Amino acid sequence: MSFSPTGGTKKILDILAEELGTPEELDFSLPGKNYGMYRFEPGDVCLVGAPCFGGRIPETAIKNFTKTRARDAAAVVVVSYGNRAYEDALLELRKAMEGCGFKVIAAVAAVAEHSIMRQYGQGRPDEEDCRDLRAMARDIRRLLLKPDSWKDFYVPGRFPYKEYHTIPMVPETDKSCRSCGKCAGLCPAGAIPLDNPSATDSGRCISCMRCVKICPEHARSVNKMMLFGASMKLKKACSGRKENQMYLSSSQWVGFPPI
Repeated sequence: MSFSPTGGTKKILDILAEELGTPEELDFSLPGKNYGMYRFEPGDVCLVGAPCFGGRIPETAIKNFTKTRARDAAAVVVVSYGNRAYEDALLELRKAMEGCGFKVIAAVAAVAEHSIMRQYGQGRPDEEDCRDLRAMARDIRRLLLKPDSWKDFYVPGRFPYKEYHTIPMVPETDKSCRSCGKCAGLCPAGAIPLDNPSATDSGRCISCMRCVKICPEHARSVNKMMLFGASMKLKKACSGRKENQMYLSSSQWVGFPPI
């Protein structure tokens, strides 16, 4: 179950899913879809993943995920973050899925390339990340075979959650736009009018950058001066290599375990 506007979260989920053997993919980033149709039962195992935006899960992702219902289906919640921090996002996603009836047994925070300032976390998940994530998945798989060992466990974050803010960068369209409508049809927040795809509703835009990534004419971009300023502001916080972390319901352990 992925909300992955630019593909970073999906890459992480794909690595985990390959090791866990969860083959069916459900895309929760499509506008107008009836997500309430999804129901999960005991014995089902769900990977649920979303990116961290400013320390929180995007409101659109939470809205879509929480339309589902589960009857004690096992869930592993996954948050991707752009080499800064994931703050309250992992706890928020866990609590949201538990509110739908899932039994969350593990939580993973993993680094992906920043969706706006791509120099941060560039190329991640890389080969080292893949090794880490596969090892984590093997630990989760072993845990799935021992439901009697599942118990409450620690996930970092604070409630009430920090105030939700996105980076105030609304993509703009230049004259190369051909009004094909691809961006409008795939905007998770429905912020691009189908009848005027060169426009963007700044009040609805979540700055996910899907429209920038998928535009066949490369006609969408963010203001370069604003992008430079934001990059400089985050340079210290995003410096160095941040690590992937996992939290399991069988212990109070925090971090990546030795194998």
